[in-house]
Amino acid sequence: MTSLPAGEPSIDPIGTPAAPLVSRTVPLDPELGAALLALVPPGSATDVCSWVKRGEGIVGWGRAAGRTASGPDRMAELEAWWTDLVGSAVVRDEVDRPGTGPVAFGSVSYAADSPAGATLVVPEVVVGMRGGVAWLTTVGVEPAPAVAAVPGTPTIARQPLPGAPVDVAFADGALSSAEWAGAVAEAVGRITSGQLDKVVLARDLDVTTGAPLDVRWLLHRLAEQYRTTWVFAVDGLVGATPELLVRCEKGLVTSRVLAGTIRRTGDDDHDLALAASLARSSKDLEEHEYAVRSVADALAPHCSSMNVPESPFVLHLSNVMHLATDVAGVLVDDASSLTLAASLHPSAAVCGTPTQVADDVISELEHMDRGRYAGPVGWIDASGDGEWGIALRCGAVSVEDPSRIRLFAGCGIVAGSDPEAEVAESSAKFVPMRDALTASGSA
Repeated sequence: MTSLPAGEPSIDPIGTPAAPLVSRTVPLDPELGAALLALVPPGSATDVCSWVKRGEGIVGWGRAAGRTASGPDRMAELEAWWTDLVGSAVVRDEVDRPGTGPVAFGSVSYAADSPAGATLVVPEVVVGMRGGVAWLTTVGVEPAPAVAAVPGTPTIARQPLPGAPVDVAFADGALSSAEWAGAVAEAVGRITSGQLDKVVLARDLDVTTGAPLDVRWLLHRLAEQYRTTWVFAVDGLVGATPELLVRCEKGLVTSRVLAGTIRRTGDDDHDLALAASLARSSKDLEEHEYAVRSVADALAPHCSSMNVPESPFVLHLSNVMHLATDVAGVLVDDASSLTLAASLHPSAAVCGTPTQVADDVISELEHMDRGRYAGPVGWIDASGDGEWGIALRCGAVSVEDPSRIRLFAGCGIVAGSDPEAEVAESSAKFVPMRDALTASGSA
């Protein structure tokens, strides 16, 4: 395990180091990089960071710096802080790939007025793996000897398997299933009357466990069962999202839009038939079209040569299938990945159409604060490149009581939506986190 100076770095009340950061990135044995999540040591839920898909990505732990912000300009405030921080940093990067050098993991509240706010976390240690190349980044405050003058490559090692949650109990959150079905029915009525075209309604579950949660267990389970998703953890928010809000890499911008869902049965032939019905469903195609249009419109000012496919494909996940469209474009300004994420949020996939009307309906009918559910989650590097997903299929561990976690799921509601079917769809979307919490055996 990496050896870093004892004690916490000198950080002022808003999380900015009192001295410039020093970042060093060195190559790492690919065999170690192939086990990213197994390298994360025990720690509090807020100290573990992850962005991993199919065994590749980045993980981090510790906290060299951090910043929180709130209000409508929260993402712009975070970006300004990050730009200043890396602008004065001392960086030695021997690998020079996306995700090397100093990296900040971030998550953002869905609503501007949410007390959850937005946060960027700069871990003390980041391990990455991409295309067979692995690396280790250490970050500290000058003149931290373990960062600035390490003789050779610091060593890391696989950690003991995390323990499974015990005595897990689930309870209704803000609304029961029946109450939430009533909210869906009310939303359908408003859509039918012409007040709006689509709204995404979410519900929550409160979960308690007999001991503080080890988020590493959840990450292991999610990575095993949902390899086609981005398994993430930032500041206590943990989940597995299938939806890439935006990736920005060397001038190329991509976004994966998901809207329209059907639950899998486990029977391959039946699932193929369900996938075909999903691809023909006028209700789901309408919902998907709204989401794609909102993403393309938001990216257009920043991109040229945009590619927006005319028809979606069906994305097969372990428990559900989604209509999916990959939108791509070439960046024509100096917008960072975080700026692009800010321009895309909230998309029709998590809010609705028209945006302001849908957002007002959400505030009225959900009876809860989404926190950082359905907000951007991901990472940004010193160049501004990075990947940001939408925080779906996730839960927020309580800071005050780490034996509690709040789970979220949402569904797109359009004129043809059936309340009971939407309850069933939301239950399917709870499955990844429910299974991760209740699965027994080794992680």
